[in-house]
Amino acid sequence: MNILSNAFGVHETALRARSQRLELIAQNIANAETPHFKAKDVDFKAVMAQVQGGSLKATHANHFKNGEDSVSPDGVKYRIPLNASADGNTVEMSIEQANYGAAATDYRASLMFIENNTNTIKRALRGE
Repeated sequence: MNILSNAFGVHETALRARSQRLELIAQNIANAETPHFKAKDVDFKAVMAQVQGGSLKATHANHFKNGEDSVSPDGVKYRIPLNASADGNTVEMSIEQANYGAAATDYRASLMFIENNTNTIKRALRGE
């Protein structure tokens, strides 16, 4: 097994998903005044479930679906607004701003995991 082929594990995918989420939230904020614009977000849990080999499976035919069919393969989904707007826009600025702050923190955390893995590999190659 090549140690460098999977050096970052799931963190590489997590960083891509978090980056995509930041972009979508920024697009939502930019289109806050656009009529009929639908706010989007990334379902991080669904993206990571795909990477880890699947999600929850029903064990009986009468179980309710867990909503996995409503999410696209890249994890993008439409956000359901708390308050309806007259022009059909689903962007709620206060929620988008809060989500952007949380997403930026999550992105930084993923970056730190990758940075720590890189430093560990560097130390191992130097023989420390």
